[in-house]
Amino acid sequence: MATTWDSKTGEVDDGHLENAPQPKELAGSNGPDSDSEVLSAWSLQEQARILRKVDVRLIPICGLMYCVSLLDRTNLSNAAIAGMNVELRLAKINGVDRYSIVTLVFFITYTIFQPPGTIICRKVGPRVFLSTITLFWGGVMIGFGFVKDWKALIGLRAILGVLEAGFFPGVVYLMSTWYKRYEMGKRYAGFYLIGCVASAFGGILAFGLMQMKGVAGFNGWRWIFIIEGILTCIVAGLGAIFLLSFPDSTRSKSLNFLTPDELRCIIARVNMDRGDVELTKFNFKKWAGSGADWKIWAYALIFGSITTVSYALAYFLPIILNINLGFDVGTAQCLIAPPYVFAGIMMILTGWWGDRYRMRGPAIAFNAITAIIGLSILGFHPNAKVRYFGVFLATAGANANVPVCMAYQANNIRGQWKRAFCSATLVGFGSLGGIVGSTVFRSEDRPGYVPGISVAIGSQVLICFCVAALTVAFRKQNGRADRGEVVLEEGDENFRYTY
Repeated sequence: MATTWDSKTGEVDDGHLENAPQPKELAGSNGPDSDSEVLSAWSLQEQARILRKVDVRLIPICGLMYCVSLLDRTNLSNAAIAGMNVELRLAKINGVDRYSIVTLVFFITYTIFQPPGTIICRKVGPRVFLSTITLFWGGVMIGFGFVKDWKALIGLRAILGVLEAGFFPGVVYLMSTWYKRYEMGKRYAGFYLIGCVASAFGGILAFGLMQMKGVAGFNGWRWIFIIEGILTCIVAGLGAIFLLSFPDSTRSKSLNFLTPDELRCIIARVNMDRGDVELTKFNFKKWAGSGADWKIWAYALIFGSITTVSYALAYFLPIILNINLGFDVGTAQCLIAPPYVFAGIMMILTGWWGDRYRMRGPAIAFNAITAIIGLSILGFHPNAKVRYFGVFLATAGANANVPVCMAYQANNIRGQWKRAFCSATLVGFGSLGGIVGSTVFRSEDRPGYVPGISVAIGSQVLICFCVAALTVAFRKQNGRADRGEVVLEEGDENFRYTY
């Protein structure tokens, strides 16, 4: 189908995308209260105004909660170089790399307990579910500051994994229910950008908290956990107050900032775009049957490959800067921030570009190639300053791909429960990437970490292959749908895949 440019809206209109005429048989598309009639009462400017009301209430609080989530699961590396590894004897002893075990155990429980997370979030409601688990893991994080040996640290990390398991898939699922397919890229980017503040300034915060060494007789690394745990509990309280429910939860007080007509407008927009606003009754076979779609596992494999690098950097970057590149502890903590700021810029640019031109695959491949270049420089260039430049490219390429991949899978599925299943598998494979990223950088490979760097590069190459395979499949299936040979994704004859 032809691609045209709408000079009034400034948007690209691909015939196979959301601006295609909607089928008459689509739920809610005919009758006195049809989606098209609801939207006809609202100009594009008025719809944008409603979206801004949603944006300012949904994205900042979700991003803030993800910020403390990311901070709490990755502050281990900051504590490690602040004295924890010495005090708790987390070096490799008798062939056992204790630090890698402590980082690994989180992802085991995090992976196991993710699948039911989106279901519970949908049933209980995001405000209650997400704020409650955030409060609980904040309490666990405070407990980290009082551990006496490394085995207690393992137990607390396992509990942390259980509690955090439902958060990220729940938030991704919640956000996907509020927006049309080609409005998600920049929203996911904004949400994840706020979360990346934890990675950007977590090192600086940790350096400041290290200065509390001796207060109440505690070492500085213990105060990192205690203070950050208290901050998490405060953010959980904010979530209980400000988090939104799903747009179809009309009785929820969290939606009172919208008038009934504005809420109908939101629902009509999403329904016209993909026709899956209405929640069908949960059916386990149908939910689990979503796994028969190989594309879901391809999205998950891409996300797992992305997080292999993002988690490896989160857990080992301070150590690499300190041991490999030769910076002192304080400098290493502070030098974490600039690469993540650069990653945030890349995140916004690729998210905007993907929404503007309604393409996701090329952005994912571009970021993966950027990460490959950065990892190669970090791992193999002889000059320390040049290797630090490689950190910028590796960090930006991996982290900027997280929201793009989230939008990629969200654009190419329909149905509430399939969306819930896909969110769970996506984040589940993301935690598997965390397992790989937290184990391939072994202490015996210091200072170069060549095996770990090689695995990280290989994961980015795999991303490019997956994107290529999906692109070929999407083009083929879209062509068949254009010829009327097949109906894609749960019966919407106008739905087309996004390359």
